[in-house]
Amino acid sequence: VVVFDRVEGECEKGVKRLSIMEPFDWKFCQVFGDRNTKPDEVDIISSLEFDTTGQYIAAGDMGGRVVVFDRVGPKGSIDRTRKNVPSNHVEYQFLTEFQSHEREFDYMRSMEVSERITTIRWLQQMNDAHFLLTTNDKTIKLWKVYEKRRMCYPDYRPPARHMSELRVPKAQSSESFFTSVPRRVFSNGHTYEINSISLCSDGQTFISADDLRVNYWNLDLTDQSFTIVDLKPESFVELSEVITATAMHPTHCSTFLYTTSRGCLHLADMRAQALCDHSSKVFADEDEVPVDTMYPEMLSLVSDVKFSPCGRYILSRDYLSLKLWDINMESRPLHTFPVHDHIRPHLDSFRESDFLCKFRCAFSPDASSVLTGSYNNAFHIYDAAGRTDTCIEASRVIPKKSRSRTKRHQPQLQPIDLNKRILNLAWHPTQNIIAVGTISNLFIYAL
Repeated sequence: VVVFDRVEGECEKGVKRLSIMEPFDWKFCQVFGDRNTKPDEVDIISSLEFDTTGQYIAAGDMGGRVVVFDRVGPKGSIDRTRKNVPSNHVEYQFLTEFQSHEREFDYMRSMEVSERITTIRWLQQMNDAHFLLTTNDKTIKLWKVYEKRRMCYPDYRPPARHMSELRVPKAQSSESFFTSVPRRVFSNGHTYEINSISLCSDGQTFISADDLRVNYWNLDLTDQSFTIVDLKPESFVELSEVITATAMHPTHCSTFLYTTSRGCLHLADMRAQALCDHSSKVFADEDEVPVDTMYPEMLSLVSDVKFSPCGRYILSRDYLSLKLWDINMESRPLHTFPVHDHIRPHLDSFRESDFLCKFRCAFSPDASSVLTGSYNNAFHIYDAAGRTDTCIEASRVIPKKSRSRTKRHQPQLQPIDLNKRILNLAWHPTQNIIAVGTISNLFIYAL
């Protein structure tokens, strides 16, 4: 039974509450990556995702590679466990790495397709193997990551001279290692660059979105997809908005969200109609004050959207703020978290390319807090009631302690470094463990 309190913005499930007043003391656990302040472009982290259990983390980079990390503990992978490690110990280690995508050329559009991994999504684990979807701008792939044992024959002897000396060698497993193989390739489904993919709760289907269309796929069919949203006009002169992100409902496999460059969130249901161009609900902030800048459309663009685990709330991120929506209130968000208020006076000096940073967001497992990234290698953890802001700077030199502020905090006094930013982050599905990616480093924090 789920009880909702609309006034306070609470979502109770058992004893879990959406509003938590006290600030948390987040602790730095570990960091992966080189100390090089100017890494190669191929080593820049472009996507980050926990699996459904939180045991594994997958990180994709600009070079098309996917690196998988395994949590150390008594329930880890074979030959990678530590029995003396307590269950609440937070430590991850390298597990495997594979090349997911290669650079290719699109002959129809006469342009090169980057190998950059834009999105990673883990499938629900059904056996000892792990499956995950990865995508670049053009092609979606389903990968299988599994453990394999190397066999050896210690009792092998040279060929015998007589029949009585024949000995059949016995195979023994010497060591185990993880390997990966592609199981499906979903290609030619999109004309434009893919910006997001999202798994359905049925475990059999998923959706993918580009600038103008959202496609519906079955994991067993690689050559067929259904277009469920099509914003392409008859003439591109009439084009007023593009699709920027999409997300499936966590429990209802027919309900999904897609966001646009105009700052609107569209909630649609595939049971109502096959083509969901006219959505059931449109979420837009009617009280938002426009910003006077050279690129106003870049500020309203929604770069990421997430459903809360209970499905009642929606979290969206644009360039300046993070917004928490109630699925039953479309006119304005429940709370608006001003992530980049201190940047507003300097917007006129920004280049257009500076606004193309796609900051991600995430809910905590009980939806009591929300997470997003910022500049200066900082990330913010807000309580869902909008009363506190815990800001942490990810640094391997001296991890900065978190500091709690009220909603109306003072602007940051330190200069803005646009080259140091946290775009990709993820929250453990069941515990208070956070993975954040700077340019080329992966940081782990926990309570």
